[in-house]
Amino acid sequence: MKTLYVLVLAAGQGTRMKSATPKVIHEMAGKPLLEHVLHAVRALHPKAIGVVLGLGREKVQSVLEERGWDKLGYIVQSRQLGSGHAVRMAQPWLKSKKGTLLVVYGDTPLLTTATLQRLVEQHADSGHAATFLAMDIPNPSGYGRMVLDPQGFLERIVEDKDASSEERAITLVNSGVACWDIERLLKVLPRIQANNAKHEYYLTDAAKLLRDLGERVGVVTTSDPDETHGINNRVDLARAEAILRRRILEQWMREGVTIVDPETTYVDADAVLAPDCRLWPGTMIRGASRIGANCEIGPYTLMEDAIVKSGARVGPFARLRPGTIIEEGARIGNFVETKKAIIGKKSKVSHLSYIGDAEIGDNVNIGAGTITCNYDGFFKYKTTIEDDVFVGSNANLVAPVRLGRGAIVAAGSTITEDVKANALVLARARQMAKNGWAKEFRGKQKRSKHG
Repeated sequence: MKTLYVLVLAAGQGTRMKSATPKVIHEMAGKPLLEHVLHAVRALHPKAIGVVLGLGREKVQSVLEERGWDKLGYIVQSRQLGSGHAVRMAQPWLKSKKGTLLVVYGDTPLLTTATLQRLVEQHADSGHAATFLAMDIPNPSGYGRMVLDPQGFLERIVEDKDASSEERAITLVNSGVACWDIERLLKVLPRIQANNAKHEYYLTDAAKLLRDLGERVGVVTTSDPDETHGINNRVDLARAEAILRRRILEQWMREGVTIVDPETTYVDADAVLAPDCRLWPGTMIRGASRIGANCEIGPYTLMEDAIVKSGARVGPFARLRPGTIIEEGARIGNFVETKKAIIGKKSKVSHLSYIGDAEIGDNVNIGAGTITCNYDGFFKYKTTIEDDVFVGSNANLVAPVRLGRGAIVAAGSTITEDVKANALVLARARQMAKNGWAKEFRGKQKRSKHG
C-alpha cells in the first residue's frame, strides 16, 4: 500500500454556531470536534497529518497542543475560499510527498476508522486517481450530487446550488471525504476555477479535471450516513452528540457493562469501564474517568476525571471531581462531594460530606456532615486520615491536619491540630443545662409584650 498522508480541513469560520469559540473546538462527548476526527485518522497510521486552520487558529492550535497533539503540521488559510483553495494552501506541505492523501473535514466527528480504512484500501487496490466516500440518503438537499458514468465511476460532482432539477433528484451525495493520488492531484489543483454560485474553489472539481485527463475516479458508499454528519450549528451538534453517545453506551454494554437506562446515562469518549460494573439512571461519566469491575455508580451521580476501583459503590447523588481515587470496596454515598481525594479500601463516606485535598486510609468511617476545611482563601491544604479512624458526624477537619491510625473524632468536633493514633478527640464546648430557664424566659417575654 502506498504511503498515506492525511489533510484535515478545519478553517471554516463556523458563523452559524454564533460563537466566539472556533467551531472545531466545540466539545462533544468530552472532546473537541476536531479531536474526534484526529483520533479516527491517527488509527490509520499515516506518515503525517496536516491541519488547515483559519480564523482563531492560535486558539485551536493551543487547545490541541494542551491535549497532546504536538506532531501535527499546520497550514494557514487566511481567506476561506472553498475546499480547493484550502488544499492549495497546503501545496508547500504536499509538494515533497508521494502516495495517497486522505482529505477529511474537522467538523465531521462521527467518522469511524473502519470506514476510512475501507476507503483507503479500496483506493489503493483500484489504482484510481481519486476515490470519494459517498452516502445514499433520501433527502439530499444541501449536498453535492454524485453523477456516475455507466461503468459506475464518478463523472462529476454538482453542488446543490449549481444542480439542475434532474441532478437534484440524485440521492447519492458527496461526503467531502476522499482519497487522492498526490502527484495526480497536484497536476490539476492549479486549474480549479471558482465558476459557481458561491464563487469558491471546490476540491470536487478536481475529479472532473482528472476525468478529462482520462483518469478514473471511484466511489465508496458508507453503510452509515450518520458518519458523515457535519456540524454547522448547535442543532447539528446536539444531534451528532446523541448519535455518538449512543455508540459509546452500546460499545460498553457489549463489553459487559450494565447501563440501566441509556436514555439518561452519559459516558464521555475517553472514559474506560470494566465488565460487570453497573451505571444507574442519571449518571454522567466525564473526561478520562476509570471504573473498575463490579462497581455501582449512581443514580444521579457525576464523575469527572476520577477513578473508582473494583467493588466500590458511588451514589446516589454523589459528585467525584478531578483527582478523586476511590479504592476497592469503598463507599461514597448520597450528597457527598470529593475533589483531589484518595478514599482507601473499604472506607465509607456515606452522606452529606465534602472531602477535598485529602488522603483517607483503609477502613475509615466518615460521619455525616463532615467537611475537610482545605482552603483559607489563598491556598489549599491537605487532610490526612490514617487507617481505621472513626470520624463522628458534623466534624470539621481544618487542614493541614493528620488523624493518626485508629483515632476517634467525637461528633460535632472542629479539629485544628494533629491527633495521635488511637486517641479520642473532642473539640466542642461543654454542654450546660439550666433547668426551668426556658419556661421563665417565655413568661418574661409574654409579660413584656402585653405591657
